[in-house]
Amino acid sequence: MTLANLRDVLAPAAENGYAVAGFVVLGWEDALAYAEAAEETGRAIILQAGPGCRRHTPVPVLGKMFRHLAEQASVPVVCHIDHARSIDECREGIDSGFSSVMFDGSDRPIAENIAITAQIAELARSAGVSVEGEVGFVGYAEGASSAATSVEEAALFDRDSGADAMAVSIGNVHLQTAAQARIDEDRLRAIEAETKMPLVLHGASGIPGDLRRQLATQSRVCKFNIGTELRQAFGRALRRSLADNSASFDRIELLKPVIPALRQEAVRLIGELSN
Repeated sequence: MTLANLRDVLAPAAENGYAVAGFVVLGWEDALAYAEAAEETGRAIILQAGPGCRRHTPVPVLGKMFRHLAEQASVPVVCHIDHARSIDECREGIDSGFSSVMFDGSDRPIAENIAITAQIAELARSAGVSVEGEVGFVGYAEGASSAATSVEEAALFDRDSGADAMAVSIGNVHLQTAAQARIDEDRLRAIEAETKMPLVLHGASGIPGDLRRQLATQSRVCKFNIGTELRQAFGRALRRSLADNSASFDRIELLKPVIPALRQEAVRLIGELSN
């Protein structure tokens, strides 16, 4: 059994100059592909159930599925709830077997964000579960605009929240389909100077690959959340499968070619975050 939490995988990453991929899961096929990629590379991964995934599949089902994959793996696998917006959502994740939860208090005043995160951290720690928080707001390519992380607020969160990792907004944007994000490296360095905990970049699909590698190996960003690139790989593979099997009506057979395509893409991404 190699079920892990963020503390288990991010501390070695920070010490040895690499980052861990947080892969956004939407169903069995992609979760399996990411676990196979972790085995192939010998690297830890984070399987993430975001709000869309949780709306589609009940959290207790996801918890069992994620833990099954983690328990079969020979490398560390973190089972993570992403973008929970309440204590109750985090509690459900913990009760369902997840080893890590993220509380997204980015829309709240910093004092309230810290206070709620601290409550969740206390609850989680008693269960051996890690906690990620967010300071600043990471916007969406076709939605709400970002609000850059304040260095002063990041320092307060680092000191008082009890979290194990902090997501920051420094030019990264969710759901970007092209790698065109402009990262504010000066702000990142200022945040690093005033904080100690591992840092996280959501919306990493929008960051050019060479910059991701640079940040992974030369900064304290230890976790990159990647979803859009993988959804694009899924879509390409599924379209090929439908074209190649136009007479088929078997869902399992149609989806089968998606798994190796996603595994190959995940292997590439894991390698990109390594030194």
